[in-house]
Amino acid sequence: MRTLFCLAATLTVAAPPELGGQTGNGAPGGPHYNLNIIGVSHDKNPNMNAGSGSVIFVDLGSRDAAVTTKILLSQSADAGVFAVLDKNGTDGEASFSLPASGSYTIWARALGTPGGQAKVTSCATDMALSGSDAGVICSTQHEVFVRGTGKSSFRNVTDALTTITLDAGSAAALACGSTSVSLFNPCLQGFFWQYDNNGLRLLQVRFYPNPS
Repeated sequence: MRTLFCLAATLTVAAPPELGGQTGNGAPGGPHYNLNIIGVSHDKNPNMNAGSGSVIFVDLGSRDAAVTTKILLSQSADAGVFAVLDKNGTDGEASFSLPASGSYTIWARALGTPGGQAKVTSCATDMALSGSDAGVICSTQHEVFVRGTGKSSFRNVTDALTTITLDAGSAAALACGSTSVSLFNPCLQGFFWQYDNNGLRLLQVRFYPNPS
């Protein structure tokens, strides 16, 4: 049985002028929720203590061989709340709760030892389809984060991490009536981020509330 830990934080929108500014690392200014996805070379204990903050541990992989972790996504019951529900992804799955897309933007950057990279793709498990069409559906769009030797800056990755882009004419696109499906759209279910790690030790992800 998997043990779920809840590490929750609520975003509070501050003065709009502050949210519009840029910081020296490329990210917006203002309050945000910070999630660190940490690549480790050894599996973590499934009963690990939940006291180390908003962190998800994933297998490190290597430059030559990627290791895939599913970060299962669920919609938070309260507006503006982000929470790590299961931070141990070294067993293949972690879990993260976030609001419906549209109320925030997502920014991310690669950190840690130079040389690693990771790819993040939004996916869903479509149990509504039948036969050969059933199963995992992943977006045709993804984000790749490479840790080079220079300064690492944040970039806006909202579209790729909150939307599943479907092939036109596919069964899922026909069922959803669109080739662009937002997280938690009821036409799909079982949403997750597929995290393919080629030796990236740290992906820093920030969630910024949109000004009301």
